[in-house]
Order: sequence, then structure tokens, then C-alpha cells
Amino acid sequence: MTGLFPHFFTLLIYKLITLFNINFMLFRKRSASAKKTIGGANNPINKQPRSKKRVASNLPNKQMPVAKTRLYPSRTSNIKQPRPFQNKRPLTTTPTPMSPKKVRELTRPIQRSAPYRPQQISRVSDRRIQDKIPTNNNLKIYCLGGQEEVGRNCTVFEYGEDIIMLDMGIQFPDEDMPGIDYIIPNTKDLEKKKRNIRGVIFSHGHLDHIGAAPMMLEKLGNPIIIGRNLTLAMIKNRQEDYKKGTAQNLKTMSINSISQKITLGKFKISFFRVEHSIMDAIGVVIQTPHGTIIHPGDWSLNSDPAEGDVVSYEHLSKLPSPRILMLESLGVTYTKPPVPIKTTLNNLQKLINEAPGRIIIGTFSSQIERIKHILEHAEKTGKKVALDGYSMKMNIELAKELGYIKAHKSTFIIIDQIHKYPENKIVVICTGAQGESNAVFSRIVNGNHRYIKIQRNDTIVFSSSIIPGNETSIQKLKDQIYHLTDNVIHGEIMDIHSGGHATVEDIKTVLKQVNPDYFLPVYANYYMLIETKKLALREGFKENRIFVLGNGDLLEFSNGRPPKLSRNKVNTDYIMVDGLGVGDISDVVLRDRQVMADDGMIVVIATIYSKTGKLIGNPDIISRGFIYMKDNKNLIEDTRKKVKQIVMSGDTKTRESENFIKNKLRNDLGQFLFKKTEKRPMVLPVIIKV
Repeated sequence: MTGLFPHFFTLLIYKLITLFNINFMLFRKRSASAKKTIGGANNPINKQPRSKKRVASNLPNKQMPVAKTRLYPSRTSNIKQPRPFQNKRPLTTTPTPMSPKKVRELTRPIQRSAPYRPQQISRVSDRRIQDKIPTNNNLKIYCLGGQEEVGRNCTVFEYGEDIIMLDMGIQFPDEDMPGIDYIIPNTKDLEKKKRNIRGVIFSHGHLDHIGAAPMMLEKLGNPIIIGRNLTLAMIKNRQEDYKKGTAQNLKTMSINSISQKITLGKFKISFFRVEHSIMDAIGVVIQTPHGTIIHPGDWSLNSDPAEGDVVSYEHLSKLPSPRILMLESLGVTYTKPPVPIKTTLNNLQKLINEAPGRIIIGTFSSQIERIKHILEHAEKTGKKVALDGYSMKMNIELAKELGYIKAHKSTFIIIDQIHKYPENKIVVICTGAQGESNAVFSRIVNGNHRYIKIQRNDTIVFSSSIIPGNETSIQKLKDQIYHLTDNVIHGEIMDIHSGGHATVEDIKTVLKQVNPDYFLPVYANYYMLIETKKLALREGFKENRIFVLGNGDLLEFSNGRPPKLSRNKVNTDYIMVDGLGVGDISDVVLRDRQVMADDGMIVVIATIYSKTGKLIGNPDIISRGFIYMKDNKNLIEDTRKKVKQIVMSGDTKTRESENFIKNKLRNDLGQFLFKKTEKRPMVLPVIIKV
């Protein structure tokens, strides 16, 4: 019995193994049958759309990727579809490479039967449908400048695929922008749509409205420009200064009458009269299906104008609604009543008559109307007028050619001929009353003018307003003049200047006259825009009808819907002009200039023998704007020792190590100099290998 147990146990194990193999084979047959049933050509589970991409047939020694199959349930059967067969048997050996033919057979998509084919739209149908989709015909308004500063005025209007622009002005640089001539609006986003620009309208000829025209028109494909005669003449002159011989390429349309109407794409343009401190200033009305925009540019109200009737804007209230008033708001903080133009002219005539010697008048070159009256009065009294300043002479020459100034040519004399006439018969009109260092007025005061030296009996007149930011320079100029003569006249002691901008009362008057549906204060510092909004609220306007836009903010008007601010914003980064360079001054360059202007610079020159990497002689040190070297010999010697220590602490045989030493000189020497002087000059290391 004991001997039979091992034999019985062996037989039992054999029977179990045989039974297991039979069951395993049956399981494989059932799985294959199920796979065949599920994977049949007529089964919707395996029907796949034909792929547009063919799988490459040459995939040597690589396992084919398994395509993801989307299961489409049967529409005729309620039986739950089984999952696709998945072979989870692990690969223990390297798979046998398949032939290209086998790969193509396995990867060829199976044709889908008609009932389960999704509806597809051909490319032709796509194009037809795309043509039928209406384009975005909302009215869009945004400013490329002028909304958070004084200057750089430029406004863009879009409707559908049509674009028009109003003004292209410059902004003068701030005190922390050394070397910058001026700043212009950014056209980067607009350049992508320059083919849609139907025209550029200019409200008047001040530089903060036309100064950037040569650069911007060039970038935008030279669209047609529209303005009055003097404005266009000044733009052509500026274009010629920018690039000689290019003014003839400008496409211009002159506004010969205020009643003139033009059409630019879907925009219908008309004009209205405004009062300003320059001739040929106009306001603009832009009519679109979604609203009527009223934009006077720069404006003022004068109760006693020198010529013509008092300007009124009541007729603008009859324009189609909704009326959108965009009002320049520089004067919202002016609470005093404006000086009438007649008062200014009478006071200037009195000064000319009573001046004991020469009278020198500093004013803006754009004050052509005021200069015209001075010329006429000088001609009546037998005095000679000398003009000085490039822009002054050029603007008066343009006004003479257009017939705006009709003074006899004998009234004018060249500046170098003033010594040929009695002093009480000389009137000098020049630019530079804002304290610009290189302007004529400043050169006269500083004694740097070639032909004019101020004498005790000369009368000096400041016939201009103070531009925000120039207060300090103008005050210094006045102090210098009082050292030279006591006959100094300015706006604080006599009304000899009438501003070209409105006051707070004028803004109230225009809001009542126009009665707009929507109000957008523009062309001023941000705090002025907010103050103008508060003024409109006090006058009864609803807050949801007033929009204070920042530079680049996009306001959209659609038919029958309230306007809304878009989430998108237009690029309005500064484009700085420095000499002939437009936009090539980066923040890094400006920051370097600021550092040199604040603390100066120091140049360290070390000569090194290329084979050994050892320092030859003493390092040379050059200081500019940092210290006066003759008075700081001890500091210079300490600096030399520090440079030697830094250079000899490293290897300078390779380029990488040389750059390391330069960076170490900048950092360590900068810290050393700061400890000694509490200044941070710009350190420029130079390593010369011999």
C-alpha cells in the first residue's frame, strides 16, 4: 500500500495537467471566435473612417503602434457590445519584424458602411459657408496715445474692414529720458491691417498732432492724409525734413471748406469750426451705422474773438444718435476765465509802442495768427521785424505762401541786420520761451547768440503758456533775464497770452450744447480725464454713459447694444526717436544713460600677456562724470590695487575665463567704489592681450 501511493499521486497530477490543457485550448478557441465575430467587416464596432495619413511601410524591428479605435454602438441591437480583444500576454522575447506588405495590410483602415458614415462638408462648402458668415461690423475706438500724457495724440476708428485715423502727434521726453528727442505712437498692431486704412485726418498743425506723421505714414504704407491747407503744408515740410525728396510722395486731400463732406470706406466725414491757437484748426464728425463721433481736436471758447463770430456747437446736437463726444480735457483744472484774444493783442501793441529800445518776444512758432497781428502793427508803426528760429521762419514762410500773412516784404529784416536800424525800431520774434537749451531765446539770454546781446533798455516778453513739465526751466530763464534787464513781461503781470485750450466752464458749456449720448474725455493726463468724468457726473450724466479710456483700451459699439470695453488691448509701448534712430532705443540703453547721468562711469584697462596670463604694468583708469581724478589720487591708487587683485585672482588664458574676470571686475569693483564714495558708477572693464 505504501509503495502504491507515489504512483497514484503521480497519476493524479498527470490527469490534472491534461484537464487544464484541454480547458486552456477551449478558452483560446472561444476567444478567437469572439474576436472574429467582433472584428468582422460588417460589425459596426470595427468600422473606422478612412485615415488621411498613410502609415509608413518601412518600420524595421519596431512594434507597430496600436491605433485608438472609437466604438460605435449598434443601432439595431440592444445587446451590450463587448470590449475589443486585448492581448495582455507579456512579451518575453523580441517581436519578429513584419514585412512591409504585412504592415500595410494591418494598418489599412476598414471601410465604413453607409448607415454609419458621418456627414462631411467638402472644402468648397466650407468656403461658401465662411463667405456667408458676417464679419465683425462693430465700431471700435482706441487711442495709440494722448490718454495718459500730454502729447502723442492719435486716435483710431475701425468699422468692419475700414480704418481711419485722427492725428499723429509726438510727445516730448520726460526728464528721466536723457538723449531722447521725442516719442511717437506705436504702430506695431496697426501695421498688420495697414491695407484697411482709408485715410488719416489731421485736426490742426501743432506738433503734438502732426509731429509723428513722417515716421508713422511710412510704416503704414502712406495712406491718404486729409487736412486744411496750412496743416498739410506743415506736414509736407516736416516730411521733407525727415527724408529729403519724399514730400512729393504724400497723397493729400485738402479741406477747402468747413461744409465739405467726404466718404472713407463706410465712414462719412464732415467738419465743423473750432477756436484754437493756430490757424486752420477743425473739428471732425464721423458718422457710422452704430454711432456718430464728434471730435473737436484741441479747442477753446472765446467770448470776444479777434475775427468772426463766437463759435457755438449747438448744431452738433442735431446729429444722428447715438452721439459720441470725444472732448479734449486739458482745461478741466483751469478755473479762471480765459484771456480774450483782443485783450492779448491790445497789450502786445501797447508794449511795442512804448518800448524804449528793442523788444524781443518769445512765443510758439505755431502762433501764426498772433504773429500776423504783430507784423501788421509793426508795419503801421514803421518798425522792422526779425524772425529767428528755424520753425518760426519756416511756418511764417508757409503762411505767406498760402496768403494768410500779407505783410510787405520790407517789414522783414534778417537777424544779422538789426544793428543797421535804431534800437527802438526793432522787433525780434523768436522761439524758445519754454526754456529749451538750444532754442534762440535761451541762447540770447545765455549770451551765446551771434547777433543779439541783451541790453538794459531791451524789453523781453514771454508770450506763451507754460507747458506742464517746463516750469523749472522757464523759472530759471526768467531769473537770468532779470539779471540783464528790468523790462521783463510775462503772463503773471500782464495778459499777453491767450491759451488755446478750454476751461472748466467751457467744458460744461459744450456738454450742454452737444448733449451727447456717450462721453469720452480724451487728450490729457489721466487725472485730468478722471476730473472731467467727475465734472460730467455733476452735470447730470450717467456713469454708464462715460468712458475713460487708457492708451490701447478698445471700446466697441454695436447696433442696439450698450458699448463695452474689449478684453483685448492694443500695443502702445513707447517708440523713442533719438537722432535718426526710430524705435532703436531700448529700456536697457535708457537705463544705462540714466546710470551715467546719475553717477558717471569709470573705465578700467588691464593689459595681460597672452602666454602667461600675467598683468603687465599698472591698470589704466579713466573717469567721466564720477570723480575728478586730480583731486582723488588716493582713491585712484586704491582702485588700481583692487583691479590688480581681481585680475591676478583668475586665469585669463581662455575666452571664458576672460569674461569671468570682466564680470568680477564689474561686480567687485562696483562694490568697492560704493563703499568708498557711496556712488554707483558704470564700470567698463577692458582687457587687452599682447
